[in-house]
Parts: sequence; C-alpha cells; structure tokens
Amino acid sequence: MLTGITLYIVIIVIVLVALWILFYFIPIGLWFQAILSGVRVPLLQLIFMRWRKVPPSVIVNALIEGKKAGLELFHDQLEAHYLAGGRVQQVVHALVSAEKANLDLDFRMATAIDLAGRDVFEAVQMSVNPKVINTPPVTAVAKDGIQLIAKARVTVRANIKQLVGGAGEETVLARVGEGIVSSIGSASSHKAVLENPDSISKVVLDKGLDAGTAFEILSIDIADMDIGKNIGAVLQMDQANADKNIAQAKAEERRAMAVALEQEMVAKAQEARARVIDAEAEIPKAMADAFRSGNLGIMDYYKMKNIDADTNMRDSIANPNQSKSKKD
Repeated sequence: MLTGITLYIVIIVIVLVALWILFYFIPIGLWFQAILSGVRVPLLQLIFMRWRKVPPSVIVNALIEGKKAGLELFHDQLEAHYLAGGRVQQVVHALVSAEKANLDLDFRMATAIDLAGRDVFEAVQMSVNPKVINTPPVTAVAKDGIQLIAKARVTVRANIKQLVGGAGEETVLARVGEGIVSSIGSASSHKAVLENPDSISKVVLDKGLDAGTAFEILSIDIADMDIGKNIGAVLQMDQANADKNIAQAKAEERRAMAVALEQEMVAKAQEARARVIDAEAEIPKAMADAFRSGNLGIMDYYKMKNIDADTNMRDSIANPNQSKSKKD
C-alpha cells in the first residue's frame, strides 16, 4: 500500500517538473497574453529567446507597452538591444514619454543614449520638467578688493541630441562658476553687485555656457550673496609687512657693515698702538746710544724731562678726568 502511494507521489512530482520545464521553455501564457494585447510574436521566437538567454517577458511587456502607446517596435531590435547590455524597459518608457510630450526621439537615438551609460528615461523627464542644479559657493573679488561669495541655482533642460558625447553637470557647474567669477571680477565695486545680482545672471547667460553639453541652460538665479574678506586690505598689509621685512634686512645689513668697519678700525688702532709702544721702547736705547756717543749731555736730558713734566701737567689741567683714569 505504501509502495503504491509513494509511486503516485513520484509520478506527480515528475509530471509537475515536466510541466514546469515545458512551460518555462514554451511560454504559452506569455504568448497568449501578447495575442490578447494585439502583439504578434511567434511562439517559436519565444522559445528561441529562452535559448538565447533573453527573458521573453521583458521583450513581450515592452512590445505591449509600445503597442498601447501607438509605437511600432520590433522584437528583433529589442532583443538585440538587450543582448548589447541595454535596458529595454527604460528605453521603451522613454519612447512612450517622448511620444506623449511631442519630443523628437526615435528608437535608434534612445538605444544609443542608453548604451552610452545615460538614463534616457530621466533625460526625457528632464526635457519635460527642467532640473535645478545648485552650485557650490563661488568666491570672487571685485575691483575694490572686497570678496563676495555667491551661490546660484541653474535651471537646465536635457538636450536630447547632445546626450551622446555631450558634457555633464560637472562641466555646466564649472562654466557657471567661471562666469560668476568673471562677472564679479569685472565689477567696479562690490556694492554694485549686491544692488543688482541679476546682472551676473545676464552676463553668464550671454556667454553661451551650455555649448557642447548635454543640457540647455534656461536660467541662472543668484540664490545667496555674502561678503567675505577685504582682500585689497589684506594684500596691502602683506605688502607693508614685506616692505618692513626688506627694510629691516637692509638695516641689519648696514649695522653689520658698520660693526665690521668698527672692528676693522679697532684692529688698525691696536696695530698702530702696538707700533707706538714698540717705537717708545726704542727711545731708551737711542738715549743710551746718544749718551755713549756724546751726542746727548746730562743737561739736555734734564731739560727734556722738565719739558715732559710740564707737558703732563698741562694735560692734567686741561683733562682732569683723563689724567685720573691714567692714574687708575
């Protein structure tokens, strides 16, 4: 009895597995759904999609969506785009949205945009509903030396024809920032910029910053404007400090030269004093030679000593401090 029940269970399991395999490789339900939706896809093609590892449900649902939107799509093109690594559902969504919004977007351009790595459906939505990009704080200096910090809001719309090969948001932000810096830098005073911030928007828009990008700039609005540092005063202070340092360096150089010259003069004076001392040391020898040779007598010697004493007395009377220091 148990053996018969077990056999029935095994048969039922085998039948269920066989039916699952059959309906997996032969998606009859999906084929019937396509027929009811007005899409003609041969059942054999659905089987071949399984063998080519293409989900038939993705292709059939895309065909049904396109059919209901009035688009003429072919399963071969959708299957080729899927095999190329594209996102079939996103492409079909974008085509349907573009058709409803009267945008010029065909299947070839949509698949090219998708394979280029861009979200074609988001691009179509951005074409209908423009996107606002907030720029980071942009710092610029007016001609009067006052620093201004500006934040802008850039309203852009996707340019469908430039999505392939066009620059992205980073390029737009960089160009807008460059335009803001140029506009503020050309202003004669920061007060004029604060009074008319819309002048920045006009100057930036006139530059055609969206050329070569995947976007079309609709407007540039200055959201915030703050006053920063007085760069002109800071530069003047830096210049004054630099001039002071240069003057100090030159003064130190002159002082060093004066000290060197003084030391040189002291050395020369010491050298001359040494020569005088040497010469004075030769006087007693000369006097002794003069006594021996008879050229100098005792009376002449006393007269010379009297003259010397008289000279010292006069010097002491004229310069008492000097004479005191000599005694000390």
